[in-house]
Amino acid sequence: MSDQLADTSTTVRSQRLRGGTLGMVDIAAATMANIGPAMSFFFGFGFLATTSGVASPLTIVAAGIAVALLGNTLAQFSKAHPSAGSFITFVGKTFGPTSAVTTALLAGLGYIIAMASVIAVSGGFLETTLNHYLKWNVPWIIWTLLLTAIAVVLMVRGIAVSTKLAGLFFGVEMLVLVVVSVAAIVNHSGHLSLDPFRPSLITGGFQGLAEGFPLAVYLFIGWENSAALAEETQDPRRNVGRAVFLSVGIMSVSYLLFSYATLTGFDYDVAKVGASAVPFIDVAQGTLGALAFFAYLAGLTSTLGALIAGTNSQARLVFNAGREGLLPSAIGAVHPTRRTPTRAIIVFVSISLLIIGGWGLLHLLGGHAESGSMDPMVFFAEASTMGTILVLLVYLASNVALPFYYHRYRRSEFHWARHVLLPTLGAAAILVPLYYLVKPGQPEPYNWFPYLALGILVVALGYAAVLVRRDPSLGERVGSIVADSHTSG
Repeated sequence: MSDQLADTSTTVRSQRLRGGTLGMVDIAAATMANIGPAMSFFFGFGFLATTSGVASPLTIVAAGIAVALLGNTLAQFSKAHPSAGSFITFVGKTFGPTSAVTTALLAGLGYIIAMASVIAVSGGFLETTLNHYLKWNVPWIIWTLLLTAIAVVLMVRGIAVSTKLAGLFFGVEMLVLVVVSVAAIVNHSGHLSLDPFRPSLITGGFQGLAEGFPLAVYLFIGWENSAALAEETQDPRRNVGRAVFLSVGIMSVSYLLFSYATLTGFDYDVAKVGASAVPFIDVAQGTLGALAFFAYLAGLTSTLGALIAGTNSQARLVFNAGREGLLPSAIGAVHPTRRTPTRAIIVFVSISLLIIGGWGLLHLLGGHAESGSMDPMVFFAEASTMGTILVLLVYLASNVALPFYYHRYRRSEFHWARHVLLPTLGAAAILVPLYYLVKPGQPEPYNWFPYLALGILVVALGYAAVLVRRDPSLGERVGSIVADSHTSG
């Protein structure tokens, strides 16, 4: 039995990613590209403004603080046990192999569903842009397949080239967003107002803040990108945490600027903001017509950057789960020369595309194939919501795990504020958006998402129990690859 364990451990360690390829700036840029500020803000702020009112920027402040609390959990775990498995490793090392397998399924499926929304909207936004400027009417699914194929080729070539390209896309979108925002504020300098920062103007008070909170948190989804890149990062114990906090800080300040500029451009009329398809682009058009083109360009680079950075990171969670035997081992192999998780990337993207295809097929079979129901923006909202529910469960489990992990394995480093107070506050912050995403009374199809999530959780627990019973050595392999070590952790 010991020989078998040794052979298995050797096989696991042989499937390593290429270490030391990325610096702190690389993973921070990849994290912010994964967040996709243009994409997230373009499609999310209108709904946020109508929910929380003219003072909706304060909801973004609250969300930024909440995500920073989650960032503490990720930074503390990465400091102790950096791993490409990220949340899966952290929860599994704390609570055992059954929790690791369950987390692997929840995280893997949650991220795949969420990434399906990005994949769809990349083609959808390109279709919108080309139709607006060139009057082309090529179906969005064709652009989606083309862009996805290009992204996969870049990702399998190597983490360095794809990460730097995602960072370049992020730089372009940020430059455009900042320039348009400043221009809009200057253009309306005669009637600037501090209303967006007055707590009394949040619609419905605390209730409005709470209802808008999950929408604001979604603006930051992708903040955890750097943790899964730990194995390929220089000094991951230090740089992962730094990248997380740097990214959250920059995004928080940026979203405040973008939201203030958007509200100013609409003369602080949230009804008009909510009625706009993409409020920020309308502000760009109203400020200077030429800026609208660059706003469209920012949206396109944002979706492409998020597609590349998000898949790169999230496919590595799936890869590591396969490498450790939590998921089928076939997806836990690296390319022999490029050292990229090629199979995991292809599986990840393929399932995302199948989800998009299944969504379209359901509309066709249900007789609802009209253009509105087949809009990729509709799918973006639906898939991102469903994926977020599963990912929030993983965030919650990680915050619960942190104090137990440090108390059990790193007692000498245990600190009540960093390892108990902050993760407790982080867990409480997660419960708010989770409640509003699963509460009764939501319109279809959102009203059955909670039941689907519950069903996935039950199936994941059952699968985990069976797998652990069949393979008692599984617990030994969870977290066995430490990012900055070539020996078992």
